[in-house]
Formats: sequence, structure tokens, C-alpha cells
Amino acid sequence: MLYIVQTALELGFLYALVAMALFLSYRILDIADLTTDGAFVLGAAVSVTVTAAGHPILAIPAAMVAGACAGFVTAFLQTRLGVPSILAGIVTNTGLYTVNLMVMGWSSNVSLLKDDTIFSLFRATGIGGTWYETVLAGGVTILMAVLLVLFLGTRLGLSIRATGDNRDMVRASSVNPTFTITVGLCIANALTALSGAMVGQYQRTADINGGTGIVVIGLACLIIGETLLGRRTILKGAIAVILGSMVYRLIYAIVLYTKAVPVECLKLVTAIIVGLAIAAPTLRNWVAFQQKKAMARKGGNR
Repeated sequence: MLYIVQTALELGFLYALVAMALFLSYRILDIADLTTDGAFVLGAAVSVTVTAAGHPILAIPAAMVAGACAGFVTAFLQTRLGVPSILAGIVTNTGLYTVNLMVMGWSSNVSLLKDDTIFSLFRATGIGGTWYETVLAGGVTILMAVLLVLFLGTRLGLSIRATGDNRDMVRASSVNPTFTITVGLCIANALTALSGAMVGQYQRTADINGGTGIVVIGLACLIIGETLLGRRTILKGAIAVILGSMVYRLIYAIVLYTKAVPVECLKLVTAIIVGLAIAAPTLRNWVAFQQKKAMARKGGNR
């Protein structure tokens, strides 16, 4: 049972980076970026390929740069060519399938056998003992969360936040929303690629279909965290995505361990949870309206 909890925490930290990316694009910029699935695989593909070449540490920033490039393409399609945000993400995600195959040498799967990874190098330091993977994954995720919070407090970060709230106001304030959207999407996809890079080295493999449904999982983590902590401040939002990812992975591990739900149905259960969570405000308002209507009818009958 302890091994299951440990693995859940490790994966929770690693996938929290995806939720963090969606927090920036979906919550801050108010853009539904569907580049996530392809950017995740791109990060894993670049990371595993560069690691196989003998550079596991260099593989991490290389994957982030590749993810930022994917975000730039999505932003360019959206801001310069007038493609709607959802379609821009779909177009980029479709193109990334071929790019990812190219990065992996036209193979659908690339594995690391006896190659050193950042996890094996960190184990050699002796830090964390048997929990070295948890320590490294948690350290990277917490560092990225701190940097994101600090960045969103800068002048450029505030401009990005304002762009998500009201683009017309930002444009009237002599700030170019095209630039802020581009920077925001580049950072978001760099975080997604970082998650893929870490997971690729953690699992010692990169698969062309490894990113399928990642955007739904990220949304689930984001919404679970916001349900538990709320999203009144940027700091609370950053903590919420990490907490949500932890809870999601623990629930996932418990379901697998107890076999309460067939493994084949887990994606459907996740989709239902995300759908209900997103629709929660509307459902809450509908319930409140029905209660008021029922009270008005009682008052009329009296």
C-alpha cells in the first residue's frame, strides 16, 4: 500500500505541471488550448531521444523549448491568422503527431534501457533515500509553481492576467494582446512539455499515443484543486493545481487497487467528473432558481 501511495505522489507531482499549464491558459488567459496532448508527447519524445544520446539533464530544457515552439505556433495561428483558439490548438496538435514521430526517429515508441536519467543521477546523490523520485518530482513541480507565481506578479505577468480578463482594456492601455497571448501560450506549453519530459524519463519510455486524454486529466486535477481550495488568488490557484493532482492520482491508485471500477472505464469516469465540475456553477444556479420558484409557489398558494 505504501508503494501505491508513493507512486501516486510521484505521478501527482509530475502531472501537476500539466494542470499548472492549463491554469495559465484556461484560467488566466481564458483560452481553451488543445495543444496540450501533442505538447506532452513532444516533451517526452525530445527528452527520451536526447537522454538516449547521453544528455539526460540537457533533455529537460530542450523539451521545454520544443513545447514553447508548439505554443508559439498555436498563438501565431490564433493571433496572426485569425484561427479560433480551439481550432488553432487542434491544427497544431494534429501537426505535432508527425513532428513527434520525426523526433522519435519515425518509431511509435522509444525506450531507455540502461541509459542514465535525471532520476538515476539524483539517486546517486543519496538525497531522499527510497523516496528520491518523489523528492525530485516534487522539487521540480514546486519550483515551477513558485516561478509561475512570481512571474504573474511582474509587469508582463499582470498584462497577461489582464488580457484574459479584458483584451479591449489591455489594448486601450497600449499593451499588445498578441504579445501577451503568445508569451502565455509559450509558457503554458513549455510547462506541459516539461511534464512530458519528466514522465518520459521517469517511465523510461516515450509513446506516440502517450498524450491521449492528457488535457482531460489536467482539467480534472485543476478543477478538483479549485473545488478544495478555491481560486481567489494566484498563489492559492498554484497550490490548488498541485493538491488537485495529488488527490486525483490517489483516487486513481485506490480505484486501481480496489478494482472498484474496471480499468477500461477510468477515462469515462474522469470525463464525467470534469464535465460535472465545469457545469457545477450552472447546476448550482439552476438548483437555486428551482428552490426560489418552489418557495414562490408556496407563498402564492397561501
